[in-house]
Amino acid sequence: MVQLEDEIRQLKEDRNAVVVAHNYQRDEVQAVADKVGDSLALARFCAETDAAVIVFCGVHFMAESASLLSPEKTVLLPVADAGCPMADMVGVDELKAWRRDHPGIPVVCYINSSAAVKAESDIICTSSNAVAVVRSLPDPEILFIPDRNLGQYVADQVPEKTVHLWPGFCPTHDRIRAVHVEEARAAHPDAVLLVHPECRPEVCRLADFVGSTKQILDHARTSPASTFLIGTEEGVLWTLRRDNPGKRFFLAGPGFFCPNMKKTTLESVRDALVHMRHVIQPPPDTADRARAALARMLAVR
Repeated sequence: MVQLEDEIRQLKEDRNAVVVAHNYQRDEVQAVADKVGDSLALARFCAETDAAVIVFCGVHFMAESASLLSPEKTVLLPVADAGCPMADMVGVDELKAWRRDHPGIPVVCYINSSAAVKAESDIICTSSNAVAVVRSLPDPEILFIPDRNLGQYVADQVPEKTVHLWPGFCPTHDRIRAVHVEEARAAHPDAVLLVHPECRPEVCRLADFVGSTKQILDHARTSPASTFLIGTEEGVLWTLRRDNPGKRFFLAGPGFFCPNMKKTTLESVRDALVHMRHVIQPPPDTADRARAALARMLAVR
């Protein structure tokens, strides 16, 4: 493993490249990354870096977003078939039909979607800023795609608006039920429960804190509590344990494992830099329209 890490460091220097990794990646992949974060943090980092090449350790829609925000850079996805089931739950034709059924209502699109779907949307959001994005719009009604769970969380936080929900979901987060949380709390009665808003509404309503991956990390770091139940993909435990050596972290239920996020290995990161693969670059017309929707998101503070 040490030899692989050294190879990657040398290749980054040779290629003027950076490696970015989502918090759900394998521990060893996070360890070699120049930036580890959630979708919003990585999107901003990719837009601001001076590197010519970005190796995006994540899934396809994330690499697409990096390419949209950095069209002058080469964005590489180490594993070509690292996809997102939620992103596949909404297509362009389906979205266009939904819009026709709800004329004049803006579409707020979760970043967990394809560039083609982003291009048909009015504004993008992440789990970090979804509530702020919806509040920023003057419209009393919103079409929210594709995550019904995040959409319901937003609807609960912004009751003055009507939020129409697309029936998509993250299979990893949606798998956890309230009974799993109750069992975890019985085993760790003093633990603070932190969950991601991609979880089911009944799970979110049991939580002590609901937030994006970054918000969960920040909350755990600043909280005086010593024991936590974590309701999101298990990859986040690497950063939680690294940054909080005096605290204990347990998953809030079984199955918090995303197989697509775990496809990236150190070997695939090295090979991406050696062979300059796999280049992610949406078609120009799609990219222009999707980029505009992303830019509207980045303007929301």
